[in-house]
Amino acid sequence: MCWFDQTKWQCGYWKWDSFRGQCNKEHRMGETCGLKLINYTTEIQANCKVCDQITKKKRRVKKMSEDVQRWQYEGNRWATIEKTNDDIAEINGQIEDLMRLHDERTRSV
Repeated sequence: MCWFDQTKWQCGYWKWDSFRGQCNKEHRMGETCGLKLINYTTEIQANCKVCDQITKKKRRVKKMSEDVQRWQYEGNRWATIEKTNDDIAEINGQIEDLMRLHDERTRSV
């Protein structure tokens, strides 16, 4: 039951911040008992880093999809279209991983 500050973003994502106090269960200097309690929560009215990464990757996928549509209309870049579609699939997988990470963190504490 050691005390820590917490930072929380508007999307619900949070992280532990500074150590504030030691409980009476742990007597060794510099050690914590492992049970974290919130001393103070700082709310930030902005997107967290994970949300920013998701937004950037979605913009990139949108741009790549528009490029593929244009190239298909032009009809002369089949290898480029195939590679770009593979890249889109890879980035969509990264987006899913980031969203899973974000959801796990927002559901806890």
